[in-house]
Amino acid sequence: MIVKPKVRGFICTTAHAEGCRASVRSQIEYVKNRPHAGNGFKKVLVIGASMGYGLASRISAAYSFHAATVGVIFDKPASGSRTATSGWYNTAAFEEFAAADGLYAKTVNGDAYSQEIKDKTIALIKADLGKVDCVIYSLAAPRRTTADGTVYSSVLKTVGAPYTNKTIDLKNKTVSDITVEPASAEEIEATVKVMGGDDWKLWIEALKAADAIEDNAVTVAYSYIGPEITHPMYADGSIGKAKDDLFAAAKEITAADDGIKAYISVNKALVTQSSAAIPIVPLYISILYKVMKEHGVHEGCIEQMSRMFNEKLCGGSVLTDSEGRIRMDDLEMQPEIQAEVDRLWADISTENLSDHADLDGYWEDFYKLFGFGAEGVDYEAEIDQNVNIPSIQ
Repeated sequence: MIVKPKVRGFICTTAHAEGCRASVRSQIEYVKNRPHAGNGFKKVLVIGASMGYGLASRISAAYSFHAATVGVIFDKPASGSRTATSGWYNTAAFEEFAAADGLYAKTVNGDAYSQEIKDKTIALIKADLGKVDCVIYSLAAPRRTTADGTVYSSVLKTVGAPYTNKTIDLKNKTVSDITVEPASAEEIEATVKVMGGDDWKLWIEALKAADAIEDNAVTVAYSYIGPEITHPMYADGSIGKAKDDLFAAAKEITAADDGIKAYISVNKALVTQSSAAIPIVPLYISILYKVMKEHGVHEGCIEQMSRMFNEKLCGGSVLTDSEGRIRMDDLEMQPEIQAEVDRLWADISTENLSDHADLDGYWEDFYKLFGFGAEGVDYEAEIDQNVNIPSIQ
């Protein structure tokens, strides 16, 4: 069939198998051609491995260090006239290329929050790899069901007081003010349950209990801080409370004194399914893209993760800030970058939107999440949307 993008809200309900494959191949080629740290990980578990930073982490580990990788995803194959999710196609492509290059790669599909998927993943690690020496935790989900059956849903709200600032209607290309109401105490608690550090700790504890993680292993979870413009919605908002809990979890994991070191990597603002849903943030990202591209310092997920593994995490010592965080947002937060963003933010309106923001770049990255807009792909050609993942567990 011929597959076209169908956008609803901040998600695309279709995905293009060949476009996803081309995107994965491009990311692999990027990592292959970058300098690699001499001392890297060999057996890596990536929880949340099918898109964005998680997928880029899996590619970077495999092709920087020839690491064996186990990925945990939560994606759907094609069914009838419905395409598979982009994460399914990404994972199938990654396994195809990894196998051709002689790299071990297997994938577990299901709810990473569940004990069933933890058990299944650990059984695979024990059977094939023995132990992992690196765990990447890259989950971004709207809800979580805990072991007792309670369902928690996260919210994107402020804390304490409403916040009014500019936002963008991406479909209609208009700028207007929006007021975001504060979260209730119950909503904050639920957001922390979903996006905080509790499940990360449960994964590490389960791996340790099964003797499936090396004593000197490293584990990394991903976060974001951003500029003052976005703080009420992010760093100081309900999701910020969850990220604070994630940071606290890193300290707890490290403090266990069993040799395992846990880090938070503070990454750059990028177009993801999650960031597209946050009020105010997409307008900031579209301005940031324009400024960073003009300064020649723009990075996508694969550039970020390749740099993190090879320049910040491996090669002898872990490079962190004074609070022990890996700062992959270092280029975004350069004073000259933020000063220019602030200038454009203060002046931006519907009338000058195309001059002040990189909307084309925003949409390009959005569509690429789902396999559209990849170079060398004929989007008018018929394709087979039914793609298998050979190792799926």
